[in-house]
Amino acid sequence: MSGKLYGVGLGPGDPSLMTLRAVEAIAGADVIAYHSARHGRSIARSIAAKHIRADHVEEPLVYPVTTETTDHPGGYQGAMDDFYAEASARLAAHLDAGRTVAVLAEGDPLFYGSYMHMHKRLADRYDTEVIPGVTSVSAAAARLGTPLAEGEEVLTILPGTLPEEELTARLAATDAAVVMKLGRTFPKVRRAMERAGRLGAARYVERATMAGERLAGLADVEADSVPYFSVAVLPSQADAERPAREPGSVGEVVVVGTGPAGPLWLTPESRGALAAADDLVGYTTYLDRVPVRTGQRRHGSDNRVEAERAEFALQLALQGRRVAVVSGGDPGVFAMATAVLEAASAQEYTDVPVRVLPGVTAANAAAARAGAPLGHDYATVSLSDRLKPWEVIAERLRAAAGADLVLALYNPGSRSRTWQVGKARDLLLEHRAPDTPVVVARDVGGPGERVRIVRLADLDPAEVDMRTVLLVGSSQTRIVRRGDGEEVVWTPRRYPEA
Repeated sequence: MSGKLYGVGLGPGDPSLMTLRAVEAIAGADVIAYHSARHGRSIARSIAAKHIRADHVEEPLVYPVTTETTDHPGGYQGAMDDFYAEASARLAAHLDAGRTVAVLAEGDPLFYGSYMHMHKRLADRYDTEVIPGVTSVSAAAARLGTPLAEGEEVLTILPGTLPEEELTARLAATDAAVVMKLGRTFPKVRRAMERAGRLGAARYVERATMAGERLAGLADVEADSVPYFSVAVLPSQADAERPAREPGSVGEVVVVGTGPAGPLWLTPESRGALAAADDLVGYTTYLDRVPVRTGQRRHGSDNRVEAERAEFALQLALQGRRVAVVSGGDPGVFAMATAVLEAASAQEYTDVPVRVLPGVTAANAAAARAGAPLGHDYATVSLSDRLKPWEVIAERLRAAAGADLVLALYNPGSRSRTWQVGKARDLLLEHRAPDTPVVVARDVGGPGERVRIVRLADLDPAEVDMRTVLLVGSSQTRIVRRGDGEEVVWTPRRYPEA
């Protein structure tokens, strides 16, 4: 009979935080295995030392590479792959001989631990039990005495080995975070925290529950003093006080594009700006897409008061508030960025910082659903005559159609505007064939999404409203029926020579 394999979680370092089940597994094992560096010292063994008996067979699993270089032909990964294969073979020999093997693991065996490499190689062949342990994440929060995440907050756990841009994006987008594997990655992690605007709230925990434990603000830690066994923590912001501003100081306005629908269309930068804002200002429908956060004020209004909304946001910023103006799609495409910048041109607002963060446009979202109709040159035109005369719209449609451009038509119709779509269709038919493909895309990304492909001659104004965008093909736009029966629209990138 084969022996049994145990992956034993030891907790974060303090031996008293080992579970009863972990102690039982060690006591019942014939072989105690643990990882160590070449110097022979093992943190895992030191945690469990008082439970290891003289009659236990010990199997030190010595890493061939830690921080040094290697001449292995496969590089670092090749050296480690060979090591894990050799180590698992050693443990398999004990298991085949009927011995019970306990592999000691700091923290939890399946959480960024080396045990998992043994597990993946052995668990399908031998009776195996994994005993969970207290993670360094939980230990760090406990030592800081602060909640990690509360209510509907999202906690993100990141390895510090990620590229700096990736760290920055994820830190900007989350509510709370823990960054593991510091050590040599610390300068990069610190820069990412600062770029994400989170450095002030970040905490540092070194050797949680171990001898030499250290707690500090992340901004106050010197890079050359950071060991591998440390973490950076962005704790829960639910009850955190927002940084106070100097009396008379000016805040800022950030115009945020939420994309055409819900959270799936938000960029990490936009998520971060929405989370950091003191006030959210916007059309109520768009504000409803943004999660409610403790301490934030929300100022919803009707969709037809863009100028008033922009000035209100700037007035809040003059009071020292950080304001996010929430816009659908991309704020610079028939949306709030222009309104805010126009209002900010007034003399009393010239000192208010204004930033614009891009979002996925309705045209791009509709094009992606339909295929690639915007694969060549295209023009974007709003059919709304509320801010410009219809004669101007018609002239632009004729010019774009005469130039054989694909057209993205925004604001095609509403309750009070019911004739523009029909007029535009008839005008375009003067330049385009009746079977020109038209993508009729409504509520892309939302619960009422409906995307259809029709002939230009068959475009029915009755099925078009303000939540619809129209993509009208050029003379080169094609429709292809795929093997699954779905139709795909695309416009070739190459245009034929005259």
